[in-house]
Amino acid sequence: MIEVTIDSVRISLMTQHRVVVLREKNSQRYLPIWIGAPEADAITLRLQGVQVERPLTHDLLARSLETLGAEVQFVVVSDLRSDVYYAQIVLEYGEREVRIDSRPSDAIALAVRADVAIYVSEKVMTDAGRMPDEDIAPAILEGVRSEKGEASNEDLGVFADFIEELDLDDLGLDD
Repeated sequence: MIEVTIDSVRISLMTQHRVVVLREKNSQRYLPIWIGAPEADAITLRLQGVQVERPLTHDLLARSLETLGAEVQFVVVSDLRSDVYYAQIVLEYGEREVRIDSRPSDAIALAVRADVAIYVSEKVMTDAGRMPDEDIAPAILEGVRSEKGEASNEDLGVFADFIEELDLDDLGLDD
């Protein structure tokens, strides 16, 4: 298993879809996984330290496991089949290890709440991991938030030509 950190949670400027970017520790190799908006928000809120008035679903899960005496040990993105990622939440319950099937986004959202390691299987990282490419990576990974909650630079270059070509006289506004 390869330990990773959450490099960022990003949003596609074109489609509004979210992607969590997992980066291999001590390496530049990364694994982008497309996730749903609610899961992206749950991960980002926790990474930013935002407190919510009522528990979100992943907070509820973490509290329930704790109340029942189970401890989250780590989570792992364990498989990739037909372009679908699979994950497991690994718990210690009593004196036994319990593995629970999960979507990666839910496992990661729980991992940030339980403050546990996130791993990716060697096979998944070999099959889907990527190295940054100076020309392609910025376009693929363009987003709005980093793990520290800071706004990243939005590449609005695709709109530059459009803005420059606007003819404000065509708007029909008379003074």
